[in-house]
Amino acid sequence: MGDRDLFGGMIRLHVLHHAAEQPVYGGWIIEELRRHGYQISAGTLYPMLHGLERKGYLDVRREGDGKRARRFYAITPKGRDALAGAKEKVKELFGELFEGR
Repeated sequence: MGDRDLFGGMIRLHVLHHAAEQPVYGGWIIEELRRHGYQISAGTLYPMLHGLERKGYLDVRREGDGKRARRFYAITPKGRDALAGAKEKVKELFGELFEGR
């Protein structure tokens, strides 16, 4: 299992977390993930974003024209529910990994 396989779910959680705070765009997400030590390309990120959109977790709106156009991603109610459920699972896993359960 490569790093992409292992960390893909965590990256999706980062995206949902930040999209819940405010609409985000791909370039910003890439930079934010780099701050956390993830090296992700646009070729990896955008299929993830499109997948989250297809599942109904993100809404997308386009701003600007031509090459300056940006797609902003905002969390949906379904995405908020998924994020809340994932947070519970992460807490449980964190306990097992670090609290010696």
